[in-house]
Parts: sequence; structure tokens; C-alpha cells
Amino acid sequence: MDVSDYWNQQRLILRAVPAGCGTALDIGCGDGSLVRRLAERCAHVTGIDPDADTIALARERTSNTCVSFVEADLLSYPETETGCYDFICANQTLQQVDFELALDNVARLLRPGGRAVITGLARDAPEMSAPEQAAQMSLPDQAGAAAGWRDVRTAARRTLPGVRYRRHLLGRYSLTWNKPALGRASVRVNEISEPS
Repeated sequence: MDVSDYWNQQRLILRAVPAGCGTALDIGCGDGSLVRRLAERCAHVTGIDPDADTIALARERTSNTCVSFVEADLLSYPETETGCYDFICANQTLQQVDFELALDNVARLLRPGGRAVITGLARDAPEMSAPEQAAQMSLPDQAGAAAGWRDVRTAARRTLPGVRYRRHLLGRYSLTWNKPALGRASVRVNEISEPS
């Protein structure tokens, strides 16, 4: 399998989109490639990225009218935006900011009953085998990965009760969280999966 198949977790994110999804948010959308794929499954998709040139490129490459791009980062995204997304994703971007604060903002923006999927890269995770560590170092853009798998799991469980945490090959992880619907108590799921 090509290393890029390990690196890119868009397929994992796309499989998690709920049927009949209305609104979706892609955090750190880059050139908009995931936003365009989400638009095939959602009524409206917003992509945010703090880089003006990247947002301009995303707009240039996207003709779909049910898509919008906003120059913003998650931590400064408008406070007025609360509980308005059915689906939120972040593909390899949250490790570059204050992780728990970012997760708090995801929880704030997600509508009750909505779903969030976050993927990332853990640096020097102690659970990684020597071959996984060697393969990880061959991948691009390693600067953002700062926390190990255990740190990510602990922070996520503290911030998103009931989150499903999963580790993957090459130091990657994914978090899937279904925000409790109004009037329903959350159920904590303590699940650790072996690398896949």
C-alpha cells in the first residue's frame, strides 16, 4: 500500500458522515479537497482555514454552490456560531493548536445529536513499533505532531464524554464523537483499538 494511503484519512471521515447530513464544517480545509467530497453527502459544507492564500485557492477550485469558505481558525471562529453543524471534521489539523481548547470549540459548534470526526498524528507515541516510527518519519509535515496517543486519548475523554478513540498505523489516531441529543445523558465508551 502507498504511504499516502496511510497518511490521508479522508475516507475514514467520509464513511462517518451521517445519512441525510444537513450542514458540515471542515476545520483546516486547505485547498478544499475534502470539502468538495463532503458536498456530495451534505446539503451545505463550510471550510475554514486561517491562511488567506489557501482559502483563495479553495474558492478557485470549487464551483459547487452548496459550499462556502471562510478565512478563520477554529479558536477564533465566531462565538455566535453555536450548535449549528450536523457534522464536523478536522483532518490532521488540531495537533497544531491548543488541543483541548479546539475540542471545546468543536463541542460548541456541533448540534446536539451531531457527529464529529477528528484525525491526527501523535509524535513519538510510545506504543509505536520501530517500523512504524521509521515509516512515520518518511511522511511529510511532521512539525505539528506534538502529543502521544495516551495524551490525545486522555484529553479527548476529558473534553468529549463518550468519545470513541482509535489508534492507527504510523502514529495516527481518530476520534469519533456523537454529541448527546438534548435531554439524553451521554454514555462513556472506553475503547482502545489496535492499529489498523
